[in-house]
Amino acid sequence: MTRKSLALGAALAALTFAPAAMAQSQPDGGAPIVVQAVVDRPALTLAAYGEVKVAPDMATINFGVVTEAPTAQEAMAQNAARMAEVTAALRRAGIEPRLVQTSGLNLSAQYDYVENNPPRLRGYQASNRVTVRVEDLARTGQVVDAVVAAGVNQIDGIGFGLKDPTAAENEARLLAVRSLQQKAALYAQALGVPLGGIRNLTEGGGYAPQPPRPMPMYARAEMAQDASTSVAPGELTVRIDVTGVYDLVR
Repeated sequence: MTRKSLALGAALAALTFAPAAMAQSQPDGGAPIVVQAVVDRPALTLAAYGEVKVAPDMATINFGVVTEAPTAQEAMAQNAARMAEVTAALRRAGIEPRLVQTSGLNLSAQYDYVENNPPRLRGYQASNRVTVRVEDLARTGQVVDAVVAAGVNQIDGIGFGLKDPTAAENEARLLAVRSLQQKAALYAQALGVPLGGIRNLTEGGGYAPQPPRPMPMYARAEMAQDASTSVAPGELTVRIDVTGVYDLVR
């Protein structure tokens, strides 16, 4: 089920003028003189929007594995071994390879800093970050638990979205245009003139995936063995903005 809402945007009544040309012959039969006459074409420029509240049906999780070792080679080797376990855990959790994407790979030197002494090299840190799309929303918490148990020690965030936003966008479009029509009729009535046809219609807004938000890391040992991470997807807002120009009949 979706929850619909209509809202009115800022409205502006505009008066436009369009020139009309008339040709007037010269007495000596020469080329005619073109006289520009201004004919007023009153119009309304209005804005409105439609919103639809819809439950998400997919999640995006950003997480990573960070390892440290005395040498760069060891740090990278340890990271690769742990990431292999994480990848295997994702497969066991039913996540297809096409839904997994490397989003960051980094290797950096780590130093200890002591006052009045030069920095001392402590070792190297390797970081491998992955973005996973979970299309079975009910299993999101289980996927988080699985990768943490396999070696993930950094979770950067989680976001929610729609696999196909077309239906929600179309519903928001209908609400936006309906709101625009009602507003135009109201303005015409207030002005005491008949409302003409629509001259121009433009659209803005639309569905945008929710960016991943920070998700607190936790100590696995503190959780009950039969518990899983709780994930609350909430609702998404799909909004369409429209602007229209209506003629007013004189």
